Amino acid sequence: MKVSSILTVGALISAASAGPVAYGICQAGCATVVMACYGAAGFVWGATLAAAAPPTIIACNSAYGSCQAACIAAGQPA
Repeated sequence: MKVSSILTVGALISAASAGPVAYGICQAGCATVVMACYGAAGFVWGATLAAAAPPTIIACNSAYGSCQAACIAAGQPA
């Protein structure tokens, strides 16, 4: 999975503003995307040591953080 695909998903998620339900759905989406990113890189999410992580996994983690930050916006009242 390309990192640009993950960033696109994060951008689309950030456009939603529907409260706690949207926040939960957003978090689930972020987790699904990061698991796919790790899988595409041949790693298991949560089982990779940060110090030994290759650049691909660091990019997955960065995109995951951006996605989670976008979820905060989705959880805000409209």
